[in-house]
Amino acid sequence: MKKVAPFFALPIALVSFATPACAAIDNQTPTGLINGLIAEALSVAQNNDKVHAHQKLKALLAQYFQVDEIGESLVRRWKSQITPEQLTAYKAALPNFIINTYANRISDYSSAKLKIIRIIPAGDGAAVLSQVTKSGSDPVNVIWTLEHTSQGYKVSNMTVGGINLLITQRADFDSVVEHKGFDSLIKMLQARAS
Repeated sequence: MKKVAPFFALPIALVSFATPACAAIDNQTPTGLINGLIAEALSVAQNNDKVHAHQKLKALLAQYFQVDEIGESLVRRWKSQITPEQLTAYKAALPNFIINTYANRISDYSSAKLKIIRIIPAGDGAAVLSQVTKSGSDPVNVIWTLEHTSQGYKVSNMTVGGINLLITQRADFDSVVEHKGFDSLIKMLQARAS
């Protein structure tokens, strides 16, 4: 599948959880996916204590984000230099790291409102331009990069306030690997995954 223009890379979703996402989201259209994700995430964050909200958000993100593809993209530069064992350990540690990272960010916006500004088709996916408004804060522009899969649309990246999350996360991972080695990256992911 083609990737949509390099927009956002929220480190996200390489795992499937035994529990399904909180509610069925219509991910057959870009608008359905983004509106459904935001509505469900905000509902979960507003109607649950922090621990239960976090668990439900993790399940939601695991279902609607391209975690495997995001994970592959983050270490593509290093694949020829790492062992199969290191790659296996990375793939095992990454999903919870990504999902926890995004679940924490979404929890911070439990009272926010999202407005879709426009949808730009791109290859087999789309870019959804939106604006998030949180009380007492300036609006933040968010670009959701979506891919169309056999299960419907899924998020493959995000650009939040002009910051491409995939590029930023890749630079962070590269820095760890360059200075401390790939095993240190795995240890960092494992430590931050809980």
